[in-house]
Amino acid sequence: MNPIYLDYAATTPVAPKVAEAMAQCLTEEGNFANPASRSHVYGWRAEEAVEAARGQVAALINADAREIVWTSGATESNNLALKGLCRPGDHLIVSSIEHKAVLDVALWLKEQGIEVDFVEPTADGTILPERIEALLKPNTRLVSVMWVNNELGTVNPIADISALCQKAGVLLHVDAAQALGKLPIDLDALKVDALSLSAHKCYGPKGIGALYVKRSPNIAVQAQIHGGGHERGMRSGTLPTHQCVGFGLACELAGQVLTEETSRISKLRDRLWQSIRDLPGVRLNGEGAERVCGHLNVAFTGIDGEVLLLSLRQLAVSTGSACTSASMSPSYVLNAIGLSAADALASIRISLGRYTDADDIEQAAAHIRQVVLGLQGGKQPRRA
Repeated sequence: MNPIYLDYAATTPVAPKVAEAMAQCLTEEGNFANPASRSHVYGWRAEEAVEAARGQVAALINADAREIVWTSGATESNNLALKGLCRPGDHLIVSSIEHKAVLDVALWLKEQGIEVDFVEPTADGTILPERIEALLKPNTRLVSVMWVNNELGTVNPIADISALCQKAGVLLHVDAAQALGKLPIDLDALKVDALSLSAHKCYGPKGIGALYVKRSPNIAVQAQIHGGGHERGMRSGTLPTHQCVGFGLACELAGQVLTEETSRISKLRDRLWQSIRDLPGVRLNGEGAERVCGHLNVAFTGIDGEVLLLSLRQLAVSTGSACTSASMSPSYVLNAIGLSAADALASIRISLGRYTDADDIEQAAAHIRQVVLGLQGGKQPRRA
């Protein structure tokens, strides 16, 4: 029997309707052509499908379809935003608990002569606007803060950060990979200049993402991939029609169920936490902060994290970001919010999603209790 999948923050399965729509864009009988081929009907049909998908992505974040630039995923979107907006002599501010796809880019830019400062989070994993404000300089060009932390699930106050950046006259980039389909996003109401998206966090395919770039004469993104001038000169390369179609439909479906799924998954997550919170040495990392519906990051003090993960054979969970899962070092995110190295190593990320049900939660809670109590060698605690 396969373990119960509780690692939706790492990736989501492709929704069946999305997979079906993608398959129809792959074979000779389907919509397989190059969308840049404008000399025949096959290319026109492919282009029409890609543009319809662009509109579906834009609709979920309340943006103009012309503001959506296709990329290979949020990593490329982050690279394009930071490298494409910063110039020599500029000052960049990023949070210290960003995904590596932002942090590594910031460190690379620092080597290229860009001035970089890192904002530290609060103990609950939130990036406060006043901490950003304290780092602003006359040459600050860009602030980059993720909407939802990929390890903790904590939600940053993007509206307040947006207002601060607008007042200061600096650009704002937001990595929204973990927010898409989990939170309402309205870019008509917020001043966000660039926003990174990924399909595979939203029941779409891997290998496709987008960068929202606000239509403004003050925003000029320098291309990082050259060769053909696709995507209004910002990102060259033949567009994968099937992946664009898949991302678009995934966004449309997410918009249809966002409210009800957010409520359902939040209740399941809370039920799981209530079922394990009385275990000895258990703590919720980032407790007190607003968090998205499916995330739990839990420390089990006194238990070796690797042993714990290997013992939880009936669950597919993780110790943190999938991009850093090969490393045995403590999570830099958990260290930044004050956890000791031992507690950081003894923490696991549990993330629920669209296909998680009540039976999964009951089985997961029972398995966690059995494993943790067995590793601690302790007695069953009294249940409230």
